[in-house]
Amino acid sequence: MSDIPFNDESIPVLTEVVAETAPAPAADVPADADTAAPEPRELDDDAWRTLEERIVARVLDRLQDRVELVLEDQVRSSMAPVLDHVVTRLATELRDGLQLTVEQVVARAVAQELAHLRTRG
Repeated sequence: MSDIPFNDESIPVLTEVVAETAPAPAADVPADADTAAPEPRELDDDAWRTLEERIVARVLDRLQDRVELVLEDQVRSSMAPVLDHVVTRLATELRDGLQLTVEQVVARAVAQELAHLRTRG
């Protein structure tokens, strides 16, 4: 079995270890402070308004990021079809305009070349 005797005085018992590591209780805090609720105090209208403003500000601060994300998602999802339509229409107009410009440049170049050939011949 074990060579350590059960009544060895050098081995601390659990209550001694806990007592050594436990923080010392605060001297100015009463023992029943955990269970005692703070005394309610009467608030006047200004104090209620101030309290309401502080609560509203705190709630708005906490919701600000969430609201921005939701709003951004909604704007993005509603704007996506509109932007797709605008891009498609713009591409069509640019292609049509470019085609018209190329046709005009080619027609002018051909007319100039024909005029040049007529004057030589």
